[in-house]
Amino acid sequence: MGYNAAKNANTTENRQGCVGCGMGATVGKILGPKNAMKSGLGSATIEIGELKVSAMVVVNSFGDVYDYKTNKQIAGVYDYNGKQMLNTLDIFKGEYNPVDLSMKNTTIGVIGTNAILNKAEGNKIAQMAHNGFARSINPIHTMFDGDTIFTMATNKVIADVSLVGTIATEAMSMAITNAIVSSKSHGGLLSFKDIE
Repeated sequence: MGYNAAKNANTTENRQGCVGCGMGATVGKILGPKNAMKSGLGSATIEIGELKVSAMVVVNSFGDVYDYKTNKQIAGVYDYNGKQMLNTLDIFKGEYNPVDLSMKNTTIGVIGTNAILNKAEGNKIAQMAHNGFARSINPIHTMFDGDTIFTMATNKVIADVSLVGTIATEAMSMAITNAIVSSKSHGGLLSFKDIE
């Protein structure tokens, strides 16, 4: 499967949402899978002059997802009977009765850039990009999550590492939003498009 994916790779592929590993992604699982919402794969790119910083992410989080520009909740735990989104943090802080949380939650992403980076700088950029997770997903980095970001670079453009990391953070938040708004309902779970 990996070989075929590499063989079919091209520079015009731009699908997002329920594609590839995004097919199995869901968010808002504090009340279990029956109250989750559909998520998927998202990507975004920011260019400043010759510098390019891209993010790609599969949003499969325990917590709720917020648009980082408006701070409006766009996906998360959902009351299918009452037809409304709930708030994971409020449920956590209230009279929370744990359900089976053995479902695996991993929001996993990659930052790709044409900046010239060494290994330590790549690690720093991945670290900074986790701020994009924190801007867009709440709660994040819980004991129920396995959140990870990788960085790769083509080493073509001289750029300040702090600038690249800051842009990576924004691109990651944009990609998270794109994963939510591009997804479609699947397997009995609603997506953003169905409740907006």
